[in-house]
Amino acid sequence: MKIGIVCYPSIGGSGIVASELGKGLMDRGHEIHFFSYDLPHRLIGDGRLFNFHHVDVPLYPVFRFPPYTLALATRLAEVADREQLDVIHVHYAIPHSTSALLAKLMVCHYNRRDLKIVTTLHGTDIDLVGWEPSYRTIVEYSINTSDAVTAVSEYLKRATLEKFRIEREIEVIYNPIDTHVFRPRESAVEEDLSKTILHISNFRPVKRVQDAVKILDLVRNCRPARLVFLGDGPDRTLAERTAQQLGVQDLVTFAGSAQKIEEWLRQGDLLLSTSSMESFGMSIAEAMATGLPVVAYRVGGIPEVVEDGVQGRLVNEGDLCAAARAIGAILSDPELAGTYGRNARARIESKFGHAMIAEQYEKLYQRLFDGKGKGRDGSRGEGLLCDELLKGAPVDLTRRPN
Repeated sequence: MKIGIVCYPSIGGSGIVASELGKGLMDRGHEIHFFSYDLPHRLIGDGRLFNFHHVDVPLYPVFRFPPYTLALATRLAEVADREQLDVIHVHYAIPHSTSALLAKLMVCHYNRRDLKIVTTLHGTDIDLVGWEPSYRTIVEYSINTSDAVTAVSEYLKRATLEKFRIEREIEVIYNPIDTHVFRPRESAVEEDLSKTILHISNFRPVKRVQDAVKILDLVRNCRPARLVFLGDGPDRTLAERTAQQLGVQDLVTFAGSAQKIEEWLRQGDLLLSTSSMESFGMSIAEAMATGLPVVAYRVGGIPEVVEDGVQGRLVNEGDLCAAARAIGAILSDPELAGTYGRNARARIESKFGHAMIAEQYEKLYQRLFDGKGKGRDGSRGEGLLCDELLKGAPVDLTRRPN
């Protein structure tokens, strides 16, 4: 198939997932076309043959904000026509699903053919940004007119159905993890009394980075440990200030947005997540693939990735003492840490592997061409049918679910 993938280029979860899925589909022989305003982070330096289509957004004084939605729709329609794309798969609903819908309508109107649209929901496009009154109606409509909709966890599927009036069937397909890139270190390293706790974050308030510093302060009372932050963002200053206030600044390293995240993971002893909301937890899963035990808050879709007491420990959000006790117990017991790490690797290989997830999406795409898309009521359930336009039938663009 010829598949277009739309994503943000940042190091955040949705851009990573889109890039990793594209790689998996390329490995299965599909022709992949990426669309974004910059080359996605995970594609930099990748040796696979892929097509990248830059979305140029002209800046004119009349526009207070660049009209990215329209520029993306135009680019999608142009490339879909020229390259005869079969599917446009958009990651993160805002504004990608709306741009894809506009592209579908243009391709149908001008070229008399259908273009299948798949929308993957990632989290904040639903439970934060998409819930804003300024966006809610168009997000809901764009989801309902997609040919297929997926969510990255059962948690996110439930949240979407609770917040929006959705008539599409939402299929849960978990995020793909490249277990060849994210793999355990090949040989044992020299034993170090001071253990390394890793925290991967975009330093937004939802990540509660100050909690990670406070937990380190508690852990150091029972065993030597240091904390390495990977990533960057608005709350980095808060984390730095908290470290200074607690007197642990010499035990905390801010490594920034590292390109080779897998190399950092192989140097760590444990992954700590203090996020108050995660639809899936991409950094958690990648750490598990590297063989690291995990301590995280029991929120969102994280329990679908980490089984408490099997690959690590889950504690209630904000329970710093429980998190510190869990970390201390793991780092003080090499046998327990090793068991959790091996279990973590095995879980990723069995449930979230690169090729496995790519195959699930491959089957989803094929069902669209076999006419087996589904609505929530069990009906055939295509999105906004191109056939209606081709026949000249009126299409009610204001239609809402019952």
